[in-house]
Amino acid sequence: MSASFDFTGKQVWVTGAGQGIGYHTALAFVAAGASVVGFDKQFSQSDYPFQREIVDIADPWQVKRVCEKVLSDTRHLDVLVNAAGILRTGSTEELAFADWQSCLAVNAGGAFNLFQQTLPVFRQQRAGAIVTVASNAAHAPRIGMSAYGASKAALRSLCMTVALEMAPYGVRCNIVSPGSTDTAMQRSLWQTPADEQQMIAGYPEQYKLGIPLGKIARPDDIASAVMFLASDSASHIIMQDIVVDGGATLGA
Repeated sequence: MSASFDFTGKQVWVTGAGQGIGYHTALAFVAAGASVVGFDKQFSQSDYPFQREIVDIADPWQVKRVCEKVLSDTRHLDVLVNAAGILRTGSTEELAFADWQSCLAVNAGGAFNLFQQTLPVFRQQRAGAIVTVASNAAHAPRIGMSAYGASKAALRSLCMTVALEMAPYGVRCNIVSPGSTDTAMQRSLWQTPADEQQMIAGYPEQYKLGIPLGKIARPDDIASAVMFLASDSASHIIMQDIVVDGGATLGA
């Protein structure tokens, strides 16, 4: 996966690196030669091939403390990947207010907190790349996902603004928006073995199309898109949102 990308000597930060897309993205950067720092609330495995920092990215004071700690060792930062996220589901009238707040605080607020600590570094360097993992739920409504969809839409808007603010300093900011991806978060939505195939086929009663490509994504599929946008191959690309969903949103 990382054979075509060379990040040797690059300093890369990845949030949500404890599992799922963030974890696989961190591994891909390590395989491509980068020095990686992973951020997450917990790391459940016993061995990770990258530096780990435990932090609740929804807490600005924790983020400030951890970022200052890491930057005291290495003042340079080449790539920031915002991959941390949570999922809370339920119809809008039944959704707990705490779930609404949590989605916004983690999915959009977490990236905001990282931006506040890292943008001055990128600006001073006049170089760097930021890639944020949003969701195709920011492109199309999903029944029962008002909190998640709204938080990802807010994240997308935030990243576009940051991209505009940082462009004069040579810092490139882009987005990758996955659809259904084989992660623990995705599998938490399935109740039976048949649910994966049903998701691929679609849910007409929910106005949710299936996946034209006939399969859900692997985390490595998302990591590859992230690495492309962070690489020199995308040196003239900013403010783009690459939707990696097998066609589920019909290019929306």
